[in-house]
Amino acid sequence: MCSYRCMGLVECKESAVNISTQAVPEALLYLKQADGTVVCQLCAHRCVIRPGRRGICWVRENQAGTLVTLVNDRVIGANIDPIEKKPFFHFLPGSLAYSISTVGCNFHCLFCQNWEISQWPREHSGRPPGTPTTPAEIVTAARTTGCRSIAYTYTEPTIFFELALNTCRLAADAGLKNVFVTNGYMTPEALDLIAPVLHAANVDLKAFSDQYYRKVCGATLGPVLDMIQRMRGHNIWVEVTTLIVPGRNDADEELRALAQWLVSVDRDIPWHVSAFYPTYKMLDVPPTSVDRLFRAAAIGKEAGLHFIYIGNAPGEQWEDTSCPGCGRRLIRRRGFTVLHRTLSDGHCPDCRTAIAGVW
Repeated sequence: MCSYRCMGLVECKESAVNISTQAVPEALLYLKQADGTVVCQLCAHRCVIRPGRRGICWVRENQAGTLVTLVNDRVIGANIDPIEKKPFFHFLPGSLAYSISTVGCNFHCLFCQNWEISQWPREHSGRPPGTPTTPAEIVTAARTTGCRSIAYTYTEPTIFFELALNTCRLAADAGLKNVFVTNGYMTPEALDLIAPVLHAANVDLKAFSDQYYRKVCGATLGPVLDMIQRMRGHNIWVEVTTLIVPGRNDADEELRALAQWLVSVDRDIPWHVSAFYPTYKMLDVPPTSVDRLFRAAAIGKEAGLHFIYIGNAPGEQWEDTSCPGCGRRLIRRRGFTVLHRTLSDGHCPDCRTAIAGVW
């Protein structure tokens, strides 16, 4: 198994595989080297991959000096979800998103709730599974099911970048929006390619500790912070989600530093604090208490964030959107359902404060 040493142009030596004889398309964003290795420039790991090996995501393979993508059309999941499930609370609330994914991920989070598909390529040999699906078929399915957006989700969309980019372009031409649910680890080069047709991103900011990222996720913190700022610079609507893991990333000091950093970028970025439940390789950690979620939300409010939401917890509070100017409740929610909405033109009807989002 790959030992996750690919950050900073370190050669990925341990991901030897049986190269598929089936023709697969050439990948985007890589550099060829004179010795036959390639340098992938898709995500911040920037894997150096020798012939016959795969990168840290296990779905991009060096075939005789050419980097190919093994998941260009291999859709493993396609569902119709409320946009609130992603979660997006300030982007087309009450609408439906056509959600797709392939297998694979460039992280190895010990608490991954979708590990059966995100980690599939690391644990199995051969061509990744999935139903051959074209971008045109995805866009047609989204339109015929009444969805207003396509969500690239469930696993990390960066690793199926070619499929996502081609679908995003067709979707935008068809009047649909495109949203990523992402770990925020793509490169600036990848962002520059997709930014013209990417309308929103919910970025998992998993902690505010580089040590946590390295130990629990197999990555580093810096590129994620950089990507949140870059996305905002590209006028992509950004919401942020943090899974609150007891005893791991829930110290008041860390949460305060995280919230203060978000405020320094834009206090209007919605912050979703979500409850952890034991899963995958983190079965020894208890679920997040509701009191701890309330404390995280209170820290965010004290730091100056305008919009904080609690998710994945029974009897959730902090689900509604209120005006940061006068406090009027503008959108009432229960779970993934919008119960009532008085916001129509992006402004509070009482005090006319502008409410950040895509309404």
